[in-house]
Parts: sequence; structure tokens; C-alpha cells
Amino acid sequence: MNTAEFHSTRKFADTPFGRIAYAERGAGPAALFLHGLPLCGYQWRGALEDLADIRRVVAPDLIGLGYSEVPPEQDGSFAAQARMVAALLDALGIDSVDLCGNDTGGGISEIFAATYPGRVRSLTLTNCEVHDRWPNAMLTQFYKGVETGLFAQGMKAMLNDIGLARGQMGMVYENPEAITPELLQLYFEPILSSEARIAQLARFSDWNRSRTQLMDAAPALRESKAPAQVIWGDADSVFDTASSIEWLRANMGGLRKITIVPRAKLFFPEEHPRLVSVMLREFWSGLD
Repeated sequence: MNTAEFHSTRKFADTPFGRIAYAERGAGPAALFLHGLPLCGYQWRGALEDLADIRRVVAPDLIGLGYSEVPPEQDGSFAAQARMVAALLDALGIDSVDLCGNDTGGGISEIFAATYPGRVRSLTLTNCEVHDRWPNAMLTQFYKGVETGLFAQGMKAMLNDIGLARGQMGMVYENPEAITPELLQLYFEPILSSEARIAQLARFSDWNRSRTQLMDAAPALRESKAPAQVIWGDADSVFDTASSIEWLRANMGGLRKITIVPRAKLFFPEEHPRLVSVMLREFWSGLD
């Protein structure tokens, strides 16, 4: 799926949170993929194509990111995002999903699984926020940049300088040379389209609030019976591998499998979609 196809096949669902943009492929039991920040559902394009033969695969754009159209004052915290996901599933007539999240999409997936346990058939987490094990020093600086407006200025600069963009994105991509101007435009331009959208990004990045929500979800995660797996890139500098894995191993009630991916950075599910798809097929085959 290229960027033109993504734009031409985008769908919208009306929810109490606004018009939520999403991409969809395939048929059968539903699988829901939640993206990272500052990306959108296009992050999961490889999974949409790889898994459409066995799943109805849905990848929405979260509140404040991508092409979803929500009121300017809409709450963008993790808990609000989870409620939006539930409303989206209602609008699409989906009762339960195989849920997979990366980065902030993983943190939201944890809260969704804790809040709506009956709607989660299985849970797959890739590098993401974990309980109180974040933010580290690097992520704290990122959040400060969002709060002060420096990150928005940086996105504008990267749109005009692909070399700068690849240098900056090397922190989260193993192969930043694969980043194209078209990809940056797809991810960044909606966020930069207005001051209201930039303010929504800041609300999404209110880590203190979302961290508290994630910690509050811990007891329900421990009680969760949903089969769960973790696929974690060990070259990630945004989330600390050892402490995150330690907490997940001790506190995810349905945890069945942990896989460490060598040399993989934060957004490895986008860079290596076939790896993720193969592991999901294997995991789901034991559940179907």
C-alpha cells in the first residue's frame, strides 16, 4: 500500500469523539492495530496487506494524530483514546478484536484491555509505555519539546529537509534512509495543519495524566485472561527494555510469550512488517 492508495481508500466512522479515520482490509475475525506518535494508521500498512487473508484488519488514526476529525477540545489521554477505540468498534459492528499496539498505541492497548476485557480476544504489545517505567530521559526531552512548541518547529523543518529528517528519525528507525518526503508529509502535515491540531498533539503528550491512567490499569491487567505476547526491539532508546520486560513478565495475567528482536528500534513494526505478521499468524493459530 503506497501513500496514494492509503489516502484514496481511507474510511471514516462517526463516533461521539468525532469522525475517526481508519484503514481496513480483509474479512473474518477482527484485528485492531494502534499506531505510535507522531504516526497514523499507515504505520500498519504491511500488516493490513499481510493478514487480510485471515482477519478483518482495522488500523485507525488516534485522536490528535493522522486524519481523524475531532473537536479541538477533545481529550487525548490514553484512557480517552481507549474509549474512542471502543466507540469505533461499536460503529463498525465489531464485538471483539485481536489487539496489537506500538509505542503510544501499545499504552492505549493496555488500558483498552484493562477497561474492556470482554472485547480483547488476544493482546500483542510491541515497544511501548509500561506502568511507571517511563518516561526515560530521552522521552522526557521529547515531551518538553512538544509542550514548548519545539517539536512542531522541528517537524516543519524536517518536511523541508529530508537529510535533517533522516538524521532525527534515526533515533526511532533502524533504517532512516527508507524515510521519504511522501511519508513525512503523510505523517506530519495533518498535525501541522492548524494551531488547534498542534494543541491536540500537546494534549496527547500529557504524559503525567496518561502515566497515572496506565498505572491505575495495572490490577486489571494482572487479572486479564486474554492471551498476550510481547515483541520487543532491543535497540529502542525511547523505552527501556530491561525494566519494561521485567514489569510485563510479572504483571500481564495472560502473558504467553516474549520475543526480543535484535537491533530493532521503536518503529520496527513499520520497518519489518513481515516479521510481525508471521509472529501474529503463529500466535493466533494457537487461539483460533
